Amino acid sequence: MEQKGLFKNIREYENLHIALWLLKDTCWVMSFKVGGMLMIIPTLLVAVHLTWKSRKNIADLFHNIAVCLWITANAIWMTGEFFYNDTFRPYSTVLFLTGIVVVAFYYAIHFPKRAANSVEENDSAGTEKKMEPQVVKEAA
Repeated sequence: MEQKGLFKNIREYENLHIALWLLKDTCWVMSFKVGGMLMIIPTLLVAVHLTWKSRKNIADLFHNIAVCLWITANAIWMTGEFFYNDTFRPYSTVLFLTGIVVVAFYYAIHFPKRAANSVEENDSAGTEKKMEPQVVKEAA
């Protein structure tokens, strides 16, 4: 998936997202409240944008939705730790579990279909390859 603009491809954009996420979590672990809170915005915006861009690929879409839920859960948890005596953790837990459900749904419903289609494609490609030598021998 080619990206126009600053990044050569989607992979570079994903790498930026990882850097933002690491910066947000580093601020969190070092108790830099202002930095941590400010880093929620670009980290979550890039995650949502990556999710939107991946909407045509079902595997990427489901995983990116889970990442958005994870970052949102992290942000809520961090906010609770910084300002509310860690009372927001149950809300974060709900979002983490929702992310797990999204990914589990993908692997339970969509992944087996993709795997079955892949096996069928390999079987038909393998059958064609097996038939080619027979055709050549018959023609000779």
